[in-house]
Amino acid sequence: MTRQSNSSQQVIPSPCLRKCCLDEKDVCLGCYRRLDEITGWAAMDDTAKLQTLERCQQRRQLRLAQKRKTK
Repeated sequence: MTRQSNSSQQVIPSPCLRKCCLDEKDVCLGCYRRLDEITGWAAMDDTAKLQTLERCQQRRQLRLAQKRKTK
């Protein structure tokens, strides 16, 4: 069993919701990650993961705004 050197350090969890369905731009409709972000998640450092989560939030907000316009 390995131990982290800093006990206050936390792992950034994957945003996966297990509702994987890619749209025409290869963006998951569950977590809003692109296919390359999904497959590369495990290799990302914390900075890259946080940047990815920010982009996911932006994609989610954009999709919700687009849905509102079409109603």
